[in-house]
Amino acid sequence: MAEISFDDFMKADVRKGTVVRAEPYPEARKPAIKMWVDFGEEIGVKQSSAQVTVHYTPETLVGKSVLGVVNFPPRQIGKFISEVLVLGVPDADGAVVLMTPDKDVPNGGRLF
Repeated sequence: MAEISFDDFMKADVRKGTVVRAEPYPEARKPAIKMWVDFGEEIGVKQSSAQVTVHYTPETLVGKSVLGVVNFPPRQIGKFISEVLVLGVPDADGAVVLMTPDKDVPNGGRLF
């Protein structure tokens, strides 16, 4: 990977949000869950599609704190528009584990 500057890193607007709604997305090519994430007053609720079905169900996602990139352009995922990229890291088997703060922080808090 090429090195980037701190200024380049700061172009990615990563915020903390809380999943307020989640539902299965059976129409997706790969198993996925549609999520609506509250990123606070400034940004509001944004939707995302994520391939996180190995470790999560819609029921376990509601109320979960997540980190997401909120300044990517919207992306069409089948018939669903994904407005943010919710961040995760693959486990040893390649299944996504969501990134979440280890302390309670307000929705909309920016990663830096």
